[in-house]
Amino acid sequence: MTNQFQEVMDIPRDFVKDGTQFVNRCTKPDFEEFIKISQAVGIGFLVMGAVGYLVKL
Repeated sequence: MTNQFQEVMDIPRDFVKDGTQFVNRCTKPDFEEFIKISQAVGIGFLVMGAVGYLVKL
């Protein structure tokens, strides 16, 4: 019984451990990288909007 309980409790513990390792490894983008990402997303919105508009015509 205790062995099954330990196995069940190991699952959330491993999940939290992996999650904290992932968050600690992630870094915020610097200003230049943020601008590049924002430009790419903006261009994507414009292209998809134009395609949607042309399809609706």
